Amino acid sequence: MPESIDDQIRVFAANAIDLAGEISLRYFRGLESVETKPDNTPVTVADREIEQMLRDLIAERYPDHGICGEEYSTIQSNSPWTWVIDPIDGTKSFATGNPTFGCLIALLHHGTPCLGIIDMPALHERWLGIGGQASRFNGNTCKTSDKTDLAQATLYATTIDMFSQANLAAFESVSQLTQFRHFGADCYAYGLLASGYVDLVMEADMKAHDYLALVPVVEGAGGCISDWQGHSLRLHSGGTVLASANHTLHEKALAIIDATQIQ
Repeated sequence: MPESIDDQIRVFAANAIDLAGEISLRYFRGLESVETKPDNTPVTVADREIEQMLRDLIAERYPDHGICGEEYSTIQSNSPWTWVIDPIDGTKSFATGNPTFGCLIALLHHGTPCLGIIDMPALHERWLGIGGQASRFNGNTCKTSDKTDLAQATLYATTIDMFSQANLAAFESVSQLTQFRHFGADCYAYGLLASGYVDLVMEADMKAHDYLALVPVVEGAGGCISDWQGHSLRLHSGGTVLASANHTLHEKALAIIDATQIQ
């Protein structure tokens, strides 16, 4: 990882995601149609317009950088830098008028996420994470909770439908030990975790564009984020994600997942 992110890159990413938010709000609660992609997931005109706009901005400013997004083909590069884009995280929420959709931008250096932004346009809330720095929520430093007891922890997941039968067993084993669980927040759950309101987020069937922007935000706020085996998240991770408020809580949840999957 580089010693620091150039301030010009940070400003560029923030300005780009501002424009993405403007596009999403122009379509929010005014969509004429929602398409279904071959993988049976929804997509809207806003998803495509935002990603194309972001790709164009990156290509103009950083023509040697790689780009990976949800809606269009990956642009390979010999550069150590790769941008990862999720134009609308939570398209189902967006398409049904729920304001908990977000836009995610990550910047990787040699495959390691070193900048991440979680932007919630309809809620006017934004988390910024930069490797080696404290994460910020709307400009102010944010911090995860200090809860280390699963019985006092709250657990989020976007939907129970994302879990295979085996993964569901692991999720149930963890959630049964927590204070309560809640569904439906998409990327917003990770921002809430970074600000100390949520203690655990446990998800599966995730793609690189879903999770890479979350890594610097969660880690910079004092939390831990990995796959369900405890491995760091990279472009080609397996799709499971566990985010925790602190190392102690993370290790406890990983131990339960491991014990469940061994059975």
